[in-house]
Amino acid sequence: QVQLVESGGGLVQAGGSLRLSCAASGRTFSNYIMGWFRQAPGKERDIVAAISRNGRNTYYVRSVNGRFTISRDNAKNTVYLQMNSLNPEDSAIYYCAADRYGTGGGDGYYTRTPDFGSWGQGTQVTVSS
Repeated sequence: QVQLVESGGGLVQAGGSLRLSCAASGRTFSNYIMGWFRQAPGKERDIVAAISRNGRNTYYVRSVNGRFTISRDNAKNTVYLQMNSLNPEDSAIYYCAADRYGTGGGDGYYTRTPDFGSWGQGTQVTVSS
């Protein structure tokens, strides 16, 4: 497994921005598809965005498309989530995750929770109205 540590969460007003970072260690980062998930109180953990191993292909859930940007720097073993135009519905604990296979190669991404096997501890994002 790969170890993941998120940072960058906090309290922001509606319309504001935050940038989350997730530092990975323990395995070859570029072998892993990465994702950002979020979980609000009383709700399931759902995917927000995913990025292919080489960073060329990305996926966004419809509710954040055009507002959030996922990116990665394989030289720094880090994946980012830039969040703009935040609204109170974006409030949640945000988790980064690495796929459970770590096989490398390919240009695709996963979007289903069971395909991710390593998780960070989460970072709280709170958007006030």
